[in-house]
Amino acid sequence: MADDKRVDELGKAVKEALDKGEADRVVGLKVDSDGSVRPYLWVKGDDVSALVISPKYPLSTVYRLVHEKHPDMKLGIVARGCDERALVELSKRGNIKLDEIVLIGIACNSDEAQECVCHVPYPTKISAGDKVEGVDTDELLEKIKGMSLEERGEFWSYYFGKCMKCYGCRNSCPLCTCKDCKLEQELFVTPGELPPEYPMFHLLRAFHTVGRCIGCGECEAACPMGIPLTKLYKLLRDDVKEMFGYEAGMDPEAEIPLLTDLTVNPIESGEGGA
Repeated sequence: MADDKRVDELGKAVKEALDKGEADRVVGLKVDSDGSVRPYLWVKGDDVSALVISPKYPLSTVYRLVHEKHPDMKLGIVARGCDERALVELSKRGNIKLDEIVLIGIACNSDEAQECVCHVPYPTKISAGDKVEGVDTDELLEKIKGMSLEERGEFWSYYFGKCMKCYGCRNSCPLCTCKDCKLEQELFVTPGELPPEYPMFHLLRAFHTVGRCIGCGECEAACPMGIPLTKLYKLLRDDVKEMFGYEAGMDPEAEIPLLTDLTVNPIESGEGGA
């Protein structure tokens, strides 16, 4: 019943945004007659009874791709808390314009928050659902933190040894937008080698997520080998927060601490960094 209520609230919010002309299209999920669910661009006059909220899907990626092709279109998006955080980080990197987004927010329920171990399972503007407490306890993460360096090395070697280099983690990440991916260059990752050589593949990707990972969990959800990628990235997010006071996606005005403006020659002048 709770999900039915959220779906009804969300359908009304989407319909209102389209009817009032606030958005030309709204990115959301639609269930087809065969029961399959897919991303869909809702337009005025559509039957919103086919709108659904699950399974969880990185709709911020769909928004970005549509925006790239149609930059003048007024786009709305059905956004969970993680979607909004992804949009914030995308805007800081010039992929989208945050002030042009029509955000139709949906709050995750307690089960969804627990599944993703999400500490902020809601967007800043909620159109459907009720705000619930975030999840701050993670047994596996605490276990990893209690390991010695040698034990951590063995732990990650075991899981990275399972990797089949399917690129699911990269492809599902809403913040992986590089046109030229280092994970496909022979200099860094040997083609055809499975599992990929340790530790280059996953440490390169981990390095790439620093300062941008918003904890959506899509990478781990996409991994067919069950590698606990969210734990690795959470450790890095904690380091960034401790060292720079920065949490990705939380504050649109906060400067990204690990981006450097090379136009002012910061290496020599010491300017232009964080």
